[in-house]
Amino acid sequence: MRTPLLTQEWLDLAFVHWAVEPAAVAGLMPRGTVPDTHDGLTYVGLVAFRMHRVGWFRLPGVPYLGSFPETNVRLYSVDAQGRRGVVFRSMDASRLVPVVMGRFAFRLPYLWSRMSVRSAGGTVSYASSRRWPGPRGAYSRVTVRVGARIAEPTALEHFLTARWGMHNAFLGRASYLPNHHPRWPLHRAELVTCDENLIAAAGVPAPVEAPVSVLYSPGVRVRLGRPARPAALLPLGP
Repeated sequence: MRTPLLTQEWLDLAFVHWAVEPAAVAGLMPRGTVPDTHDGLTYVGLVAFRMHRVGWFRLPGVPYLGSFPETNVRLYSVDAQGRRGVVFRSMDASRLVPVVMGRFAFRLPYLWSRMSVRSAGGTVSYASSRRWPGPRGAYSRVTVRVGARIAEPTALEHFLTARWGMHNAFLGRASYLPNHHPRWPLHRAELVTCDENLIAAAGVPAPVEAPVSVLYSPGVRVRLGRPARPAALLPLGP
């Protein structure tokens, strides 16, 4: 990547995932993409973390406005060119200015929330309560206990975390925004508490069973490239 559009760090991440039937979320995918699957299933992820020092191009990251807690509800997508990515259904963040910029400049589903990330005694706790635009009061309270470092991720763990871009509608067109970062340093994690309604508020069927994967990462430094328009999907069947 010659000149990144944005640079940032994603720190103290908790990845909590549930299995979903592809048909249940196919209607939530951007035009030109379909749900990406692993062993016939796709997944919804609740990903909580700290965004740190977001910066434009190669400029230094902004210390205050560019650093804030964030919690995402995301799905998994693939386009006709085989590019696997994520589709964000909601992106709660605690800084209003980045929320407004994300919503209006990039058409991303950013939402302004009261949020915190706290570490104590080998656990990390994430809390959010939505302010604007709504549904007001939508919330999440997640605590994970960090376990052993993963030497080699399983096929499912790789599927859920090795994502090098996102699909979204930019300027009225379905686009792919690539990102570049080192391989995730991953730890297995125990879900101590999970009380949330962000998934249902994002239009995704609310989980009724325990998550199939809980992971933690101390984080990586990330560079985001410029949006590229994906090719239209080829028709399926005869």
